[in-house]
Amino acid sequence: MDLRELDRRTLLVLDKIVAAVTPADLTRPTPCAGWTLADLLRHQVSENHAFATAAREGSAPDWDAGVLGDDPHAAYRASVDDFLAAFAGDAVLEKQLTINHFGTFPGSIAAHMHLVDTVAHGRDLARTLGLPYEPDAEAVYIATKLAERIPDEGREKNGSFAHSVALPAGASDLDRFLALLGRDPAWVS
Repeated sequence: MDLRELDRRTLLVLDKIVAAVTPADLTRPTPCAGWTLADLLRHQVSENHAFATAAREGSAPDWDAGVLGDDPHAAYRASVDDFLAAFAGDAVLEKQLTINHFGTFPGSIAAHMHLVDTVAHGRDLARTLGLPYEPDAEAVYIATKLAERIPDEGREKNGSFAHSVALPAGASDLDRFLALLGRDPAWVS
């Protein structure tokens, strides 16, 4: 399966969640420590546009420049369209892309990194709003494979991930993925 297709399907799941956001929801706390829903949405918009810029230009000068404006759903949708268009061609998978402070990777790895972010933040958005989250099972599996490779050591340096958390035996695949990224699967707003 092409990672870009898994990411596209996951982004569409998020689109339905973001479409449910009301202005009053924007101040809600999220599973991302210290972030409101507005912060999380702005992060998603920023990341989508920055990954797209990196795909087109090799790097992005600003990974935190997303703007929600008066219509967060429209801003999110535009960022998704930008990302999908930039990653549409097969040549991007071999191109070397500088991804934020993480380093330079082939586009195929960058697409994998974006999928991890999308799956994780989809759950964050859904939990914040009290909505169900049912990502593509294959997307969760593939995202987990990359999450397993992220060392716990040094995570606090750039604040990208918290230390992994322990889970009880028999946890779902999604909960295992979230725990690898340092999220408490039981978090509720």
